[in-house]
Amino acid sequence: MSYENLAGRTAVVTGAASGIGEATAVLLAAHGARVALVARRGERLDALAGKIRADGGEALAVVADVTDQTSVDEAAARVRDAYDRVDLVVNNAGVMLPHPIADGRADEWQRMLDTNVTGVLRVIRAFTADLTETAAEGGTADLVNVSSIAAHVAFPDYAVYGATKAAVTYLSQALRTEFGPRDVRVTNIEPGLTETELLTHVDTDLAGLVQGLLESVGALSAQELADVVAYATSRPRHVNLRQIMVLPTRQA
Repeated sequence: MSYENLAGRTAVVTGAASGIGEATAVLLAAHGARVALVARRGERLDALAGKIRADGGEALAVVADVTDQTSVDEAAARVRDAYDRVDLVVNNAGVMLPHPIADGRADEWQRMLDTNVTGVLRVIRAFTADLTETAAEGGTADLVNVSSIAAHVAFPDYAVYGATKAAVTYLSQALRTEFGPRDVRVTNIEPGLTETELLTHVDTDLAGLVQGLLESVGALSAQELADVVAYATSRPRHVNLRQIMVLPTRQA
């Protein structure tokens, strides 16, 4: 697949310390994009940035917490100082903490809301001007939000997580009415079962169910999701792949 349209672009990838974010950053950089790696774990970001540079790419490690507006704003300023204007944003940071509603784990509900919903909004707020200014000057501008199949399909004990992802899917849809007329593309990607660190968030009560699904259905790799992001963002600027649901073939 040809992704030459990524060369020379400037991307921000949140949740870049592992999983889909890490794989996406590596692939974008391999095709000539400058990539700002945003996450909380500095050591992992430094290691990833070093790997990208060793392979001939450009990468900047930026430690930030999407649940904190000041942290996001400072990260955005650091990215602009290093790379100037951003034209590709991948909102990937997320957390999955499944438990029955009856458990009443309000702290976990708030953590998922702060990361999966408000965190996405904070990042969008921080880079909206970059995207709209790029598009106004005739450049390609992309906002990619990573949602989940859980936005549409209910799973036992995943009510709050699914609700946060449904919010992301709706947000992406609504943002197209604001950004589309300004030539900024908004792509919403909804993965099914995927081998990422999110699966390690599942506690022992649910681990057996998840393991059974993995054995019977299989899972996508983070690299396969990264390929979807790279494909969507490298199309001609007038083509918006707006909603992409990506599942293992055996996942109903």
